[in-house]
Amino acid sequence: MAMVKKVYNMEDLDCANCARKMQDAICKLEGVSSCDINFMMQKMTLEFDDAEQAKIVKAVKKCVKKVEPDCTVLFD
Repeated sequence: MAMVKKVYNMEDLDCANCARKMQDAICKLEGVSSCDINFMMQKMTLEFDDAEQAKIVKAVKKCVKKVEPDCTVLFD
């Protein structure tokens, strides 16, 4: 299992509390080893299994929308 660490920009992340909720939910996803959301910088640092990238990206988007529907993660 090859773990990769990537940093993604986020848009319209309005609340530090929401960022923490997203971070906690994303950390529990299968294939994710760590997630850190920096509210001030509007960035998400994600460490995950590269082989599961498509599935993880989809799950991360779902977690983000559930907490803050207007927030977007800018995946490559």
